[in-house]
Order: sequence, then C-alpha cells, then structure tokens
Amino acid sequence: MKVLVYNGALNEKHIQEIEEASKKAGVELCFTSSENDIPEGFEDSEVVYGYGMNLVNADKIRGNKNLKWISMISAGIDYALKPGFFANENVIITNSSGSYGVTIAEHIIAVSLMMMRKLTLTYASSLQGEWGSLSMQKSLKDCHITVLGTGDIGTCFAKRVKAFEPAEIIGVSRSGKNQDPVYDKMYSVDQLDEVLPGTELLVMSLPGTTETEGILSRERISLLPEGAYVVNVGRGSAIDYDALMESLNSERLGGAALDVFKVEPLPEDSPLWTTKNILITPHSAGNLTLDYTRDKNVHQFCENLMNYVESKPLQHVVDKVQGY
Repeated sequence: MKVLVYNGALNEKHIQEIEEASKKAGVELCFTSSENDIPEGFEDSEVVYGYGMNLVNADKIRGNKNLKWISMISAGIDYALKPGFFANENVIITNSSGSYGVTIAEHIIAVSLMMMRKLTLTYASSLQGEWGSLSMQKSLKDCHITVLGTGDIGTCFAKRVKAFEPAEIIGVSRSGKNQDPVYDKMYSVDQLDEVLPGTELLVMSLPGTTETEGILSRERISLLPEGAYVVNVGRGSAIDYDALMESLNSERLGGAALDVFKVEPLPEDSPLWTTKNILITPHSAGNLTLDYTRDKNVHQFCENLMNYVESKPLQHVVDKVQGY
C-alpha cells in the first residue's frame, strides 16, 4: 500500500513520526512538496495525507481512482464534498477536527479582548505616534456569551473563557443537546432567535453546510442588542455582510472580528476593509501555525494510519451528507 504525504508545514520531528508510523504499518511512504513532484509510482497512492484549499487545483490527487482514504489537514472540508470532486466517489474523507480547538479558542479570546478593551483603537493611535484617549470598555467578566457551533472549537473556547467569569455561556447546536457541562444552557438552532437578544458576545464556529449558509441574516443581526460583538472563525458564508457592515458603520454593534470570508483573500476593494469597528485576520485563527496544532494533527494521522491498515474504524470520518 502506498501513502503520499503532502504537507508543507512538517518539520523533521513530524517527518520522523510519520516515517516510524509507516514502517510499523508496513506501507510505502513518499513525501512531496508539490503535486508536480509526485514520484513515479505514487500517482495512484491509496492514502493521501495533507492538503487544504489547494486541493481544488490538485488534479492528480482528485483524479486518482485508486484513492481510498484522504486525511485532510484542515477541520473544515466543505469544498471537497461536491459531487464529482474526487474520481473515486467512495473515497473516505477524514478531517483534523480536534487539533484546532486550542489555537482557535486562543484566537477568539484574543480578538474579543482586543475589541472589548478598545485595544484596536489605542494600537491604531500608537502607530500614528499618538497617546490615544480613554474610552468606556467592556469585559468578559459578567458577559453574556453565546457560542454558535458547539463542536471541538466552540467548546474549547467555552472552557477557556469560563475562567473570565462570564455571566453565562449559552451553546447553540444543531440538535440542542447539552454536549458539555461548560454550557450553562443549550439551545437548538431553531431557537437561535430567542437567544440573540440577550447575547453580548456571539462566537460563530460553524462548519460550512447548506444549513449554516447565511445563518446570521439581516433579521438576526437586528436581534442582537446594541453594543454586541460578533466573532466568526467558522465559515464566511454564514453572515450577511451587507447587514453586518451597516450595523457596524452605524455603531449599533460594538464590533466584529472576522477570520473567514466568502472570498479569500479578501479583495482589495471590499468595503469590509473600511468598515468601522472591524478586526480582520487572514484566516489565521487555525492553520498549522502553532506547534501544538501541528503535533496534534500529525499524531492524529499516525493513529488513524494504524487503524486503517488494521481495518479498524477511522477517527474523524466526515459525514458527506451533513458536511462535517
């Protein structure tokens, strides 16, 4: 069995771990940094580990009819679920859910504090050589927080923000079932409209599905109280941006921190760049930029590789119907 690894974020420690796992599994292994550099004999690899959005342009990988399992380095893989995306429609797709919770949770707390403590304003003043001015601030303490999307990422955030003593942490999930005791209350998506009027900080960590597209609509943005904050680390398709920009420019909302967008990179002429009280980051909340994330990502693949060769159930298998 042949295994192709295409992951440019690996260091020597990760390469060694994958080599040891592959030796134990008894498979042929190949590392490549480009689809054009795949060695002869590995074009039809049964297993591929790596990729992200660049898989869209990876014709050799997608066209490999012998591909049985692709282990994606990302957590969100909605782009790879379209009919005909892979030559083998029955390919097993696993994602790296579970490896991004820590890094994205830290990002959410960082940008929330930046907005609520007005650090975005004072930092902008400092870049101009200005002392800046004092203004009223808000705190995570006694804050009413709603987590829309209570998977690994949302729950990792909820556990960490709990230390800031918020008034409550409400979870909103597809089923509405209480998955973790960190949430003070749990609601279903159907009940979202009931939750938003009492939400001071809305954290969105949703996968990209037909159900989540446009979920934060104009009507729902209007339900948020004056001065509320929005953080989106899930998918850019989840928000009505025109309505969000109007609420930010009128200063009805306190701010928004966006890490994901419908089109990435965000076009230079996007009006989001000049919207008031907005914090834009280049889809950097996750990715493999944190050592812990890379270590966890590689370790999960190595564990799954052993499961695969031993015909055991794989972890983090994506439900192609649900989209995650």
